[in-house]
Amino acid sequence: MAGGRSSNFLTRGWRNIREAGTRRLVLTALLLIVALLLARFSWYLPVTDQAENRLYDLRSFVLAAQVDQDDRIALVVYDDQTLINARKRSPLDRGLLADALRNLDGMGAKAIGIDILFDQPQDEDDELIATLRAMKTPVSVAFAETSVNQGDIKYEQQQYLEQFLARLEGSKAHPASIALSNADGATRVWPKLVPQLPPTLGRAMLAAAGESSKAFPGYEGSIRYRRAASDEVPVYSPLQIDSLVNPDVLPYLQPAIEGRYVLIGGDIVDYDRVATSLTAATGETPPGMQVHAEMIAQMLDGARLSQPAPVVLWLLGLAVVLTAALTGLVELRNLRIYPLLAIQFAALLGVPFLLQWRGVDTYGLPAAGWLLGWILAFSAVTSAARASSAVQRRFAQGALGKYLPREMAEEILEHPERLSLHGEKKEIYVLFSDLEGFTKMSHALQPEMVAKLLNRYLDMLSDVVLEHGGVIDKFVGDAVVAFWGAPIAKPDDGARAAKAGYAVWQAGEEFRKSIDPSLPPVGKTRVGLHFGEAVIGNFGGKSRIQYTALGDSMNTASRLEAANKALYSSVMASREFADRSGLDWWRPMGRVVLRGRMKPVDLFEPAPDFPQEDRAALYQAMILVEKDKPAALEVLRGVAERHPDDAALANLVERTERLSNNYAFILG
Repeated sequence: MAGGRSSNFLTRGWRNIREAGTRRLVLTALLLIVALLLARFSWYLPVTDQAENRLYDLRSFVLAAQVDQDDRIALVVYDDQTLINARKRSPLDRGLLADALRNLDGMGAKAIGIDILFDQPQDEDDELIATLRAMKTPVSVAFAETSVNQGDIKYEQQQYLEQFLARLEGSKAHPASIALSNADGATRVWPKLVPQLPPTLGRAMLAAAGESSKAFPGYEGSIRYRRAASDEVPVYSPLQIDSLVNPDVLPYLQPAIEGRYVLIGGDIVDYDRVATSLTAATGETPPGMQVHAEMIAQMLDGARLSQPAPVVLWLLGLAVVLTAALTGLVELRNLRIYPLLAIQFAALLGVPFLLQWRGVDTYGLPAAGWLLGWILAFSAVTSAARASSAVQRRFAQGALGKYLPREMAEEILEHPERLSLHGEKKEIYVLFSDLEGFTKMSHALQPEMVAKLLNRYLDMLSDVVLEHGGVIDKFVGDAVVAFWGAPIAKPDDGARAAKAGYAVWQAGEEFRKSIDPSLPPVGKTRVGLHFGEAVIGNFGGKSRIQYTALGDSMNTASRLEAANKALYSSVMASREFADRSGLDWWRPMGRVVLRGRMKPVDLFEPAPDFPQEDRAALYQAMILVEKDKPAALEVLRGVAERHPDDAALANLVERTERLSNNYAFILG
């Protein structure tokens, strides 16, 4: 009886569609075809491709295996402290590498992989080549090619790299490709197999160690990333390369090297960092060598993810569209449709997770496409089936009206693809500026003059923000609030935001100089810079909508701006901002607790013309302050004495003398 009633509902729905007329039938058929194409090709379409990437990243994070430390792979790293000790940033110190390799050669590693391009001459090259030629342990040496590694290596650099590698022929050191896929801004899949490239670094290392049968021949699917089971124990515990040239500690490092695959490369804040499928959830961008380590672990585990054949994807997309079309034939007044809708949505959202959990490679599986294709197909059929009735429209308006204004609900009914309009959490770079003394000056001038000066000032700062690709959030009197990273995030957002912050201060100085000397003076423009999470979207009421950012990151940037007054500085950034800017012009300015906050903030000030040796000294002092405060103060005083006119440095010395228990100065 129940089956007969369901069949009756379907028959009635089909009759309504036929009664809608030929034009409506043709339009519905076209929409179903579009829904099928969307359910199949959403990975390759604008907007939906980003949704697919985000959903894939969510699946990868939720289902990532949580593992203890991997004792098959060792990472030997040049980190920021290594560079400080060596006082040499680029190229990485090859003499240090040669010394480390000679010691590694006798420690029983299975194979060694060097994730460093030797694409520029250096004084230690002959020593390094001699060391590599003498190695008994097989070594895979990084190789890149201009047509594949665009932006990483130039023609002249490749020429030198090839000459360098040619001198290793006949030894156990062989080239290996370090190319990584960076599609859509993240490394989610294995690099494409390119004929002119040698094997990928991980494959080359396994082959050299006699485990080529595990090397995933022909595989170009997803990288299986894992997460640490404990915050205290990372998946890979890096060894600082300096330690491998110290004969006193070598015996203690032997167990960490013996029988392992050893990767050597950089783990540096602003160098070779890679966004992965876990980055959106964790905020972490590991060094490129760690991605190679994950690929090695994946091969050793035999975790070759199976990829659905194209015909399977077509059949799944067709099943989604047919299910939506048949569901659309059922009248919405039938209460049994709601459990059916719930089951179908649960399946659409859950099947990709289930497949990923079962070892299927879901990179390329149209999860968002299924959902959107289902919505489009369902909407097309229900619209046609009820074209002669206002019931369906009233239902849609009532359902959507719970979440959207009536006018927007009507717009979505006409254009279902616009359902993506909403606020969303994003990580953004925030700039907050304020003009010191403008309020006081405005009290002494006529309103017309105040408006003229304020507009000119805001025009100057607005031009700076826009020239650097930022979004002007709002003006609050003479304050400017701007952000980068939304609505479209770009890889260089941090650098552009940092340069904009410095340029805003410079524009403020130009404004000060341009004011008529007969007018009351104004102070300098102060700038606060912070990186953090915010809710981005259109907010407002029925009569006015504003695209803006909301969140604690905005408040932190504001407090950093205000802190400049007490710090005798002009531009101040948080560590979260400075670390992600990709610039090397920062000088550390201590740790403070901002007004109204409990958690300390590490401060960094842009100082592009500051001497490098003094910059390194400041970093050294920041490290010493928690271990040996008198020694840290001695370093700071030395730097301050060399810059007697630098009020911010003098202030840093004073603050360091009066630190609280958490090694931070509390701004009162």
